[in-house]
Amino acid sequence: MTVVSVGIAELAALAYPGRLRTAGLGSCVGIALYDRSTRVGGLAHIMLPDSSHARGAVLPGKFADTAVPELLRQMEALGARRPFIVAKLAGGAHMFRQIQNEALLIGARNVEAARAALRAHGVPIVAEDTGGDVGRTIELELADGTLTVRTARQEVRVL
Repeated sequence: MTVVSVGIAELAALAYPGRLRTAGLGSCVGIALYDRSTRVGGLAHIMLPDSSHARGAVLPGKFADTAVPELLRQMEALGARRPFIVAKLAGGAHMFRQIQNEALLIGARNVEAARAALRAHGVPIVAEDTGGDVGRTIELELADGTLTVRTARQEVRVL
C-alpha cells in the first residue's frame, strides 16, 4: 500500500489504495478532502491563512486560499467529482499560551481561513479536531475516508 507523507506547506492527492499522512500540525492545519464515490483523497499541510502578502513564487500548499483549489484540481485529475468531496480539518492549536495578541493567534486564523476557503469552493466540512494546545499527526485512509488524529499526548481520535 502506498503511504504518501505530506510535509509542511505541501499537498498531495492520491487514489485508493493508499494513505496520506502529515505530522507536526501545531498551529498549522491539515485539510483532508475525500470523495467516497471514487476513493480519491487529498491532504494539505497549511502554515498560513492566505497568500495575499506572499512575495515571489507561492507554494500552493502553504496557504489555505491556494491549497484548497489546488487540492480540488489534483483530485479531479484523478477522477474525483466535486459534488461528492467532503472535508475534515485537524490542527490549528494555540501552541504558546503566553502569546495573547489576537494577530499572533495563527492557529485560530488558519482554521478560519481553511473553513472560508472550503466554503468558497462549496466543500462541506464533515468533521474537525481543531484548536487546543497540542500538536497532531493525521492520516487519511483512502479505503473509507477515515481521518486518524494522533496527538502529542498519545490520544487517538478517528474522524
